Formats: sequence, C-alpha cells, structure tokens
Amino acid sequence: MEDISPMPKFLYALMACAMVLFSVSNSQARSFDDIVASGTLRVGTTGDYKPFSFNNDGTYEGFDIAVAESFANRLGLKLELVKTTWRTLMADLQAGKYDIGMSGITRTIARQKQARFSQGYVMFGKTVLVNKDNASRFKSLVDVDKKGIRIGVNPGGTNEKFVKANIRNAKVIMFESNLAIPVAVADKKVDVMITDSVEALYYAATNEKLAAPLADAPFTRAELGYIMPAGAERLQDTINFMMDQMILKGDMATLKKQYLHIGE
Repeated sequence: MEDISPMPKFLYALMACAMVLFSVSNSQARSFDDIVASGTLRVGTTGDYKPFSFNNDGTYEGFDIAVAESFANRLGLKLELVKTTWRTLMADLQAGKYDIGMSGITRTIARQKQARFSQGYVMFGKTVLVNKDNASRFKSLVDVDKKGIRIGVNPGGTNEKFVKANIRNAKVIMFESNLAIPVAVADKKVDVMITDSVEALYYAATNEKLAAPLADAPFTRAELGYIMPAGAERLQDTINFMMDQMILKGDMATLKKQYLHIGE
C-alpha cells in the first residue's frame, strides 16, 4: 500500500484561509432570488451628484432615484437607499452593503474589472463648469491648466482621476462634497469645476451665475451605468430588461426631460 505522508501544517492553514475567503466573498453579494425574497431592493447612492442623486435634507431625489423607484415598483419590492461615497463606492458594493449602485456612475474598465454594469443610459464627457462672468476665458483645456487657476474637485471619482491625469499647472482644491463645488464656483472661490457635461449643463440651466462653455465639445467620451457585484448576472439581466421596458414605454425619455433637461 502506498504510504501517504501527513500534509504539512502550513498547507492546512492555507486551505483553511482559502475556504474562509471563499465563504466571505460568496456571502456578501445577495443573489437575485435573495433580493426578491427579502422584499427589499438596496440601492447605493452618494446623494451629492445633481441631477442624478441629491440628498435634500434626508430626502433623496434626482434622475437615478426616480429610476430606482421604478425598478423597485416593477419588481414589487420596497426601495432602500443606502448612503455611500465616491471613495467607498466599490468597497461598499463588494462588502454587500447594497445590491446596485445608482448615482451617475461612469462605466470604466477599472470598475468593470471589479464589478459589472448595466447598459449605458446617458452619454457624456468631462468638461468645465465656470462662473458666467469668466466663461470667455476658457476656450480649451489649455486655458484651464494655467497657474493661478483654481480647480475644485471631489475625491474618489472619475473627476479626480481626470484632474490627476491632465492638470499640471493649475491649483487643485479638494472638496469632500461634490455639491459644494458649484456653489464655490458661483461665489468665485474657485474658478473651475471639472465634471460631467450632464451635470455642468444642469447647473448652467438652473443657476444664472454658472456657465458650461465647453459642454458641446467635451474632453472625453463615456457613458453612465448602474453598477452591480461581479457575480450578479441575473440581476444585471433584469435591470437591463427593465431599462429596455422604460425606453419602449417612453418612461426613460420623460425622466430625462424632467431631471436632465434632455429632449426639451
């Protein structure tokens, strides 16, 4: 009979750790059946990104909040909005704190490597939001990246990533709340906000002190989507199906007109 030597203790330890990690990673994200059985759809949102998600004294509103309500209603579930931040967006998703992220989230390869996205629902690009008095000063990114120019940006999102990759000379000022930056631009405490063209156009349309002079020719091209755990294939299929229904019935167009001023 072949002699089988005892497995070294360190291999037992490695196997035990692997089993624990496997168990943890698979227990965090709820399956679609788990979500339906719970009676609640948990949506992660930052509440600081108009016109998609805005925490108005404890009441969330915006385009993505309205879409989230539509998803929950179609599924016959209660909607639970879970506070997250741009810094912790992916960590909170992977920790199972919410089922789907809806907050004007850019579809990127870096995020796709760790999660999965719905189909895109708004095309946009990075651009500038400036004080209307100074709009004529900014005709290109070169005009933005100059010494003496103050750029406001929030940490953890694609706005900060764009600034780090493209700004070398201007002064970058960090704001923990994305909502505080348009106010600072209007008050001339900073000169420029780097943001998505949809957000820039929204603020320019709703605040007479602000302008988005380069929104028609953004520096980049991208899409927004809804983010889900890497293994949530059935949830992704269901979300895409409901989005298609909303498009076919005109519900998506109505919400875009109401919140994003698209199609007016």
